[in-house]
Amino acid sequence: KTLIYNKMTKADIVAEIAEETGLERNEAQKAVEAFMTSIKTSLTKGQNVYLRGFGSFIVKERAEKTGRNISKNTTIIIPAHNIPSFKPAKTFVEEVKNKVIVK
Repeated sequence: KTLIYNKMTKADIVAEIAEETGLERNEAQKAVEAFMTSIKTSLTKGQNVYLRGFGSFIVKERAEKTGRNISKNTTIIIPAHNIPSFKPAKTFVEEVKNKVIVK
């Protein structure tokens, strides 16, 4: 089906998984929560997560940079830090390109 920039919440994902698999809603919720916890745990350990055909959850390193505190009109140093990031697989990107209608 083709979407026009709608949103989907975790509750929607749980409902869809329950419907598709025949699992009880609370079992589907446990599975979604366990999946998310597993990804978060891996990333906090510095381990990237690769899901073939879907994408990669990776830890990206941000370099130290200079920023501005506008309210005090001062320069601040933002230290180097790591952030979680998602990189979709090429097949995933192509599917979205072909199925999502741009307004």
